[in-house]
Amino acid sequence: MGIYLNPDNEGFWEAVRSEIYVDKTGLIAHTNKCVGTQQKYICVSRPRRFGKSMALKMLAAYYSRGCDSADLFRGRQIEREQTFLQYLNQLDVIYLNMQQFLIRARKQEVTEYLEWNVIEELRETYGEFFSEKITVLAEVLEKIYVKTKKKFVILIDEWDCVMRERQESETMQKQYLDFLRDLLKDQPYVALAYVTGILPVKKYGQHSALNMFWEYSMTDQKTLEQYTGFTEAEVKVLCDQYDMDFNEMGSWYDGYCFTEFRHIYNPRSVVEAMVCHRLSNYWTSTETYDALKIYIDMDFDGLRPDILLMLGGGRVRINTRSFQNDMRNFHTKDDVLTLLVHLGYLGYDSKTQEAFIPNREIIGEFENAMSVGEWSRIMQVLKASEELLEDTLRGDADSVAAGLGKAHMEVASILTYNDENALGSAIGLAYYSARKDYKLIRELPAGKGFADVAFLPLPHTNKPAIVVELKYDRSVSAAIQQIKDRQYMQAFENYTGEILLVGINYEKDNRKKPHHCIIEKVRKDSCSFH
Repeated sequence: MGIYLNPDNEGFWEAVRSEIYVDKTGLIAHTNKCVGTQQKYICVSRPRRFGKSMALKMLAAYYSRGCDSADLFRGRQIEREQTFLQYLNQLDVIYLNMQQFLIRARKQEVTEYLEWNVIEELRETYGEFFSEKITVLAEVLEKIYVKTKKKFVILIDEWDCVMRERQESETMQKQYLDFLRDLLKDQPYVALAYVTGILPVKKYGQHSALNMFWEYSMTDQKTLEQYTGFTEAEVKVLCDQYDMDFNEMGSWYDGYCFTEFRHIYNPRSVVEAMVCHRLSNYWTSTETYDALKIYIDMDFDGLRPDILLMLGGGRVRINTRSFQNDMRNFHTKDDVLTLLVHLGYLGYDSKTQEAFIPNREIIGEFENAMSVGEWSRIMQVLKASEELLEDTLRGDADSVAAGLGKAHMEVASILTYNDENALGSAIGLAYYSARKDYKLIRELPAGKGFADVAFLPLPHTNKPAIVVELKYDRSVSAAIQQIKDRQYMQAFENYTGEILLVGINYEKDNRKKPHHCIIEKVRKDSCSFH
């Protein structure tokens, strides 16, 4: 066993010995199906701290020849699969952490430094099969394969660090992509290639020749959705074990949405919240808000209005296909928003092709990024939102209408009311502080339609539920009547107590008082649902 060739299983042992370990060994069943097939090239991209390195250590522990990992996987999901024993410690593994090579190479070429070190280790085991004069890793592996017919599982962690940390050096990027192409593409010695990073495979003209990879990214994780983070069922088990409130956990860390698994949680934050027994900003605390601020400050037409729409609880439709899978070449606002999806700052629903801010933890990071610079007027709206919520809870409709008018004046230069959807996002922005005690839901299915905005009180807050219906050049009385006629209160299925019905109308031609509001209080146990 070595550093690069057939590493030991200690890295995965550390994971399973940890206080919290969620069994994701079912991933191995998927990779086993791909070994020696045309699907053997797998690129998995996820945000930082989403378990990418742990998955690679698991795969290394499972495949590495010379390890004895039977006890390590006993009782876990993979043991129940028919292919479990087929590849258990049966294949040669080459494990490459590109971040380490990038740091250690210093002035030397990264790939040159990598090849020298890996070939030196291969020589200890397979030196009789290749000449000492060969300095190209792909050639060495070809010689070994020709003379032994042994294939390799190649695991590459942080494959994209050159793209992220050497953004200005196109020469280095092209040279690195050529190295990967020569090492992996159409090579008979590759039994499986599993690479991970934050970004999908780089698109770079003729260097798009890494197109043999099956992409599993934050815009489409395909069959690997449940291994992207923690599932709803897994978090429920942890909440019961650690006596944590499941609804509050979802408000903080849920929101990553895929086709089958509609609720994927940030694993890093969930683990820390359980261990510390406190909800807080754990994932975002591992990096400064400058990383987000750089992108939301970019000067692309429509970017800032889209950011505001999402801050208000709305969703924006984006085209993810033009993104060049790097952190430098941006041509449209969609490229910027797509990058934020891959970085984990935005969720993405592939069914509707819409992006959104996933949870309270990420909302806090947006607030930090906007606390300085050109977002100062928006921050005034956010700070005033607490008073607006208090006015609403008191039933002071006139003050609510006035507060909405002030908020509109602050955001009007960026966000224009042109329909009820834009108005809904502006309302969500005006009620920003309510998310401390409420889960805000836009277009909530309820009764015989969809409530425009619903505020579901989080447990132990002792706050009333709120249903908001918006009208554009109509009337507030029509808004309240629609809530009643369409029985939107049914949305609060497990809630009993006071519900505030809030009707808001915006008259675009009324310059003196464009916002009108009416508030009614009802109790769910007295509401008629027939």
